[in-house]
Amino acid sequence: MKVTFQIQGGSPVQIECNAGDNLLELARRANVAIDAPCSGNGSCGKCRVQLIEGELETIKSRHISDEEYAAGWRLSCNCKVLSDCIVLVPDIASAYQSRMKTADLSSPKEIAIFEDAKAELLHSGIEFTNHFRAVAVTMAEPTLDDTMPDNERLTWAIQSELGVEKVTIPYCVMVKLAHTLREHNWSVCVKGLLEGDTFRCMEICGPEDTAIVGCAIDIGTTTVTMVLTDLVSGKLLAKGSSGNGQIRYGADVINRIIEQSRSGGKKKLQDAILKDTLTPIIANLCKTANISAKSILRLSVGANTTMNHLALGVDADPVRMEPYIPSFFGWEGLLAGDLKLPANPLAPVVIAPNIGSYVGGDITAGTLAAGLWDKDEMSLFIDLGTNGELVFGNRDFLMSCACSAGPAFEGGDISCGMRATDGAVEAVTIDNATMEPTLSIIGDEGQKCVGICGSGIIDLISELYRCRIINAKGLFIREGSRVRRDAHDMGRYVLAFENESETGREVSINEVDIDNFIRAKGAIFSAIDTLLSSVDMTVDMIDKVYVAGGIGSGINMKNAVNIGMFPDVELEKFQYIGNSSLTGAYAMVMSDQAIEKCAEVAANMTYLELSTYPGYMDSFVAACFIPHTDARLFPSSVQE
Repeated sequence: MKVTFQIQGGSPVQIECNAGDNLLELARRANVAIDAPCSGNGSCGKCRVQLIEGELETIKSRHISDEEYAAGWRLSCNCKVLSDCIVLVPDIASAYQSRMKTADLSSPKEIAIFEDAKAELLHSGIEFTNHFRAVAVTMAEPTLDDTMPDNERLTWAIQSELGVEKVTIPYCVMVKLAHTLREHNWSVCVKGLLEGDTFRCMEICGPEDTAIVGCAIDIGTTTVTMVLTDLVSGKLLAKGSSGNGQIRYGADVINRIIEQSRSGGKKKLQDAILKDTLTPIIANLCKTANISAKSILRLSVGANTTMNHLALGVDADPVRMEPYIPSFFGWEGLLAGDLKLPANPLAPVVIAPNIGSYVGGDITAGTLAAGLWDKDEMSLFIDLGTNGELVFGNRDFLMSCACSAGPAFEGGDISCGMRATDGAVEAVTIDNATMEPTLSIIGDEGQKCVGICGSGIIDLISELYRCRIINAKGLFIREGSRVRRDAHDMGRYVLAFENESETGREVSINEVDIDNFIRAKGAIFSAIDTLLSSVDMTVDMIDKVYVAGGIGSGINMKNAVNIGMFPDVELEKFQYIGNSSLTGAYAMVMSDQAIEKCAEVAANMTYLELSTYPGYMDSFVAACFIPHTDARLFPSSVQE
């Protein structure tokens, strides 16, 4: 028996199967990317496929209308194969999450984020220097009278050029030494690490190839972003991103840990990030920058604790089990060759140290980049991703915690949600009189709506509340041409009708979506409230709020306050700093001192476990309204 996955815009993939096999599991085995944020329990409705030929046993789902069911639409997680089948895997909002995207580094906005982080660290005394070197050497060609072996000839040339006492030549360089020297007529470039009086060779190549490159990586639960940078000048060479290939095993870390614990799960999850995600991005960026992958001499990674474990193939199950002890916080001595990444095999892989089970190296790297550790003012750092992580303090102390916000800020748990890529609505305003929306959509001029990303969802819910289209519980209380209701009287607001969207499907947000987002924003505010209470401080003691996360081009802070996600403080105190995990990783790949400081910041940070902290659940329940059950906390939140 065979199933053929006809991928829209791609080549078909065929896999052998048995009667009764689950269709989503078959797609995973065939390496066909079907997003399943709920990991196949039928709750998210995003693993839609269309049956073209054959027979499937299926459970009827509320996510598939009668008309869609008649047209062959099914949820792959609810289907068992009964015969040879052909199914269409559509290019819908969830599929857009996996697309690779290369950033335009001619954009001043792209460059400014990294330059600002660099300036902040330079001001704090962190030098952007490292010990990687590219050395051009020329040697005399051997003769019958000069029979010095190749390795000694190279060693003498490097010693003469650098003035070092010792040169080490590892196996991966030695095996190509003879050919490279003769191919380039004894004039070569040697790249490596200068440590005191010792130069450790890492690569030997032609004299024109002098590039030494660093690769900074942010491994997010939903999105992976990466930059290549010149290790001498600090110039950005290329930047790109794509969806995390692990998303097919669930949108959140818990579902992925569960998947990893199954037979063969470790390798599946590790391959999904290393082979299916990191390797293609690195290859694409090397092509864009016109460099050899062997020129990448150091990599740095900012990732949450679970992502670190899954990427390295380490059992993550203890992370989710009380007392929540991970296998490691820091890891030294890891090399690119250990992970079979397309880089110099001797390139060290620097992992930003984790702080707790749910506060990882992405937050350490972000805190480093934001500079909280070197400020007198009381600062609050908020990272909005699949989980919400917070840091509060100054140069004297740093407190951190994580809240289970779920994937809503990156489009998960939202029926038409998607990450911030082409086709995503990133900003919304609604006319109070006509209830018509004005959308800002990521992409080229004329780009139609595909879905909505985190920053757009914040705007949309704020606008729906401001215009009294929804009430404090997120229920629709006003009717209009953009408000529709299903057979169960559940309301939804339509951002784009079928003829207005890129996919030909309606893009809307319903009451279930709004409820999911209210719980996510409630988790963020209650975490802030609890973190401040733990050090006996209040909202008015916050001097600065740094908001990080790749949920759009920027958050409308007023709207975030209006829905009760952020504390009601002066808007000038807020600063959106983008993907701080990536900027922190950039600092670490460039600067030896930044690596040391990041480890110091992690060691001095106190981790607060919210799940065991008294009063947190009460605070969370109180925050699950718009803006809050205690309106006195949000005097500036208004309705028209």
